Amino acid sequence: MNWDFFFRQLSAGKNIDETCFSFCDDPDEKEHYLGFIPHCDEPYWIGYCDVEGGCAFKTAEELVSAPVFDGKSLRERWSGVILTALAASASKNG
Repeated sequence: MNWDFFFRQLSAGKNIDETCFSFCDDPDEKEHYLGFIPHCDEPYWIGYCDVEGGCAFKTAEELVSAPVFDGKSLRERWSGVILTALAASASKNG
């Protein structure tokens, strides 16, 4: 998936509920998750990263800029991302 399209969807909180991905340069193929929960103070979240228990953010920009994947951000590592599941939110009002 192209970065611009992904970031637009993420910023809009669309089609990213429980998105699962890994990195092609990870020999263990560890899964990571990110998502968006509307109506939360910090609606953007990342699970299975450098921060034990995951982390949450106020904006999509903060999420993609956080150095939580082996000390690098999602933006920095995007060329090596393998999306394994994109789950859209079930809420129509989301």
